[in-house]
Amino acid sequence: MIEPWHWLVLGFILLIVEMFVPTFASLWFGAAAIIVAALSWLLPISVSVQIITWLVLSAIFLLAWFKFIKPLSVDRTKAGLGGSVIVGETGMIIVQPQADRAGTVRFSVPIVGAAEWMCRTRGEQVAVGDRVVVTDIVGNELIVSSMKSQAVINESRSV
Repeated sequence: MIEPWHWLVLGFILLIVEMFVPTFASLWFGAAAIIVAALSWLLPISVSVQIITWLVLSAIFLLAWFKFIKPLSVDRTKAGLGGSVIVGETGMIIVQPQADRAGTVRFSVPIVGAAEWMCRTRGEQVAVGDRVVVTDIVGNELIVSSMKSQAVINESRSV
């Protein structure tokens, strides 16, 4: 006969295993075992119903994980990709670049691991709050150009 505490111990063992296995697989089996432990303490259910309940709950939790929860945790930061993925991205100036010092541009989504980057222009004046596009990378600094000047350049190319 399986006692409720057996399910509880199984559940905690599976939760502990999850700390060492980064797959989120045993977490759901452990959570289902803990729920079965609570149900078997509250209701007089047979061993076969306990096992079926554990299997059904585990399947539901796994399905919910892969279908609904895991897609929310997809990394969209482009971290680990080459620096060329930054060229063409648009951001907003939060610290105005000067001739003697770099400014700062902020992106709405972190790009290559950071939401804010040091930036400079090629002689163009940009102000705080201006939307800019990354045109080049020099070292750890981005070369940016205002969206207005990029529109003019694109117009002249299409003529």
